[in-house]
Amino acid sequence: MKREVLFVCVRNSARSQMAEAFLKRLCPDDFTAESAGLEPGTLDPLAVAVMREVGIDIAQNATKSAFDLFKSGKTYSYVVTVCDETNAERCPVFPGKARRLHWTFTDPSTLQGSHDERIAQARVIRDRIRAAIETWCADVCDAASQEMASG
Repeated sequence: MKREVLFVCVRNSARSQMAEAFLKRLCPDDFTAESAGLEPGTLDPLAVAVMREVGIDIAQNATKSAFDLFKSGKTYSYVVTVCDETNAERCPVFPGKARRLHWTFTDPSTLQGSHDERIAQARVIRDRIRAAIETWCADVCDAASQEMASG
């Protein structure tokens, strides 16, 4: 049975979108993934560009409201907040019985410098998100396999 995962950040414009896309790509048999934000905005063009570089197109993704998902009665096995430390207090809390995780990633919309410098920084964020997803998937899937073997 697939476990439902919700990735949450402030605007659902970059980090949570990237995490959702990576989980869907890397662990499609074990998880379903969604993402949402406190104040849904528009997709960050840097996030779209750096995801396209790794063969994932998020350009047509819609941003979603965490509150709307809550009102619809959605429940999740895991809720993962991906806000940075400066916005941690604004990062939405999704109620329910889900296991909660917090991963800190810089918000691409706050990056400074030339376009090339911001793209380079966005690649670092993308790669950190991918590494977090890969590590987490391996840990969670290994734990589930061990539970099934011992049960």
